Amino acid sequence: MIKHVVDFFGDEQYARPRRRLFYLVLVLIVVADFLVFREHAEYLWDSLPGWSAVYGFVSCVLLIFVSKFLGHRVGLMRREDYYD
Repeated sequence: MIKHVVDFFGDEQYARPRRRLFYLVLVLIVVADFLVFREHAEYLWDSLPGWSAVYGFVSCVLLIFVSKFLGHRVGLMRREDYYD
């Protein structure tokens, strides 16, 4: 059983089904966000359906770009043989 799971997430032949599974889970999360009652929302954006998914996605993408910028431009990343 574990071998099948490892093959599914590691093998290149399963790239298309993995992508479809990712999109399906993403759509299910956004649809589930429409089912949440929002009568006690403290801020305006908390009452918008899908806000949590959009906020999480944008935050993740921003975190990736900032870390890439810091790694490449500021000089935090080194070549593989830097210490040799």
